[in-house]
Amino acid sequence: MISVQSKADLQRYLRSARETLLWKLEGLSEYDARRPLTPTGTNLLGLVKHAAGVELGYFGETFGRPFPETPHAFSDDAEANEDMWAKADESHEDVLALYRRVAEHSDATIAALPLEAVGRVRWWPDERARVTLHQILVHVIADLQRHAGHADVVRELIDGAVGLQAGNDNLPPEDAAWWEGYRQRLEQAAREARASG
Repeated sequence: MISVQSKADLQRYLRSARETLLWKLEGLSEYDARRPLTPTGTNLLGLVKHAAGVELGYFGETFGRPFPETPHAFSDDAEANEDMWAKADESHEDVLALYRRVAEHSDATIAALPLEAVGRVRWWPDERARVTLHQILVHVIADLQRHAGHADVVRELIDGAVGLQAGNDNLPPEDAAWWEGYRQRLEQAAREARASG
């Protein structure tokens, strides 16, 4: 039997991923929070909205504990990628509040069920659809950490802010001149590799 400590560890990593993702939006305007900064439209508020949908599905429907509301972006008739951006009438606070409600619902599911609890992911192939809460916790943590990494890069593109967590940027404590020199060294190495390849 998987220990109570294992469940607590997984919950701690899940909460850390959530906190990091939400922290990347702190202090941003409505425009900067939703501004698409990659060719595929990656934006911070969209990442949070998507994370809400991920948790809503995996910790709700999968275990027969549906979330009490179904935002259109997460319905079966939503347009492609509707969960990856916020419409003009969906404020920054609306999306954050939704994610907080979804997270509370997820936490209630995690608290109510043992890690061995069996669920079914209807959007996965039949041969993989039967899952345990333990599997889903690992899956969702990996997904949220991936999106937290996306958010870190997008936030750096917006205003240069970077970091692993609030109060811990996890980077060498160097000044702007050092970073520019570092970046130039990387660019030079890339050009040399291209020339020799």
